[in-house]
Amino acid sequence: MRLAIWLGVLLLGYCTSALAAELRLYTEEYRPLSYIENGTLTGMAVEVTELLIQRTGQAARIELVPWTRGYHQVQHEANSGLFAMVRTPQREALFQWVGPIALGRTSFYSRRGAGLSIRGVKDVEQFSTLVVPKNWYSYEYLRGQGLKNLYGVPTPQHMVKMFKHGRIELLVANNLVLDNMLAEQGMRRDEVELQYTFMANNSYIAFSKSTDPALVQRWQQALEQSGHDGSLQRIHQRWFGEPYSLDALMPAP
Repeated sequence: MRLAIWLGVLLLGYCTSALAAELRLYTEEYRPLSYIENGTLTGMAVEVTELLIQRTGQAARIELVPWTRGYHQVQHEANSGLFAMVRTPQREALFQWVGPIALGRTSFYSRRGAGLSIRGVKDVEQFSTLVVPKNWYSYEYLRGQGLKNLYGVPTPQHMVKMFKHGRIELLVANNLVLDNMLAEQGMRRDEVELQYTFMANNSYIAFSKSTDPALVQRWQQALEQSGHDGSLQRIHQRWFGEPYSLDALMPAP
């Protein structure tokens, strides 16, 4: 009996300690998922993450950092996570995953009325240069397709500026962030035309491998609860004006 009580106290202390350990959560400037506005961190992914912090009761702080720094930290730092990260086969074993928190589609876009016709990834080899931010998964994917004209740039802003000034014919973008990418450079969605969607991608919170798996599981459970009670759908509708697919969120039984 005393042994059972002692084990129970030990288990309670372990759970309390896990909750008390502060998480460091990293994100990048990537409108409308995460960004600073009037000195406050906001965005669709930030709002979902803050909801999960509240529902798990986990002590956590969110920091806006360059993507490369956050990606490095979460591979070497316990009790850390990075969002919103596309889950890929190459990254699968590097992290523990909670999500998806956002569903998107990555496509090639051209200037409206340019007269282009893209029906597959290989069709883009007709252009002298295909510019893509080097830290995007779409860059990794397209490089894996063996494209000879692929050129990596440091940021999405570099790519959109080149597109705006006619230095490149195609823009690569996720539908969730396209409007904001264009607006930053004084462009509008109606100035571009979707040519070909080459990748569906889901974004997650990626936790370090050294983070307690039980903590990660609590976060996944909180996310699924938020999907079932409609909280995620309301957040998605408010930011993107379209419903969130609950079937895409829930793992297969």
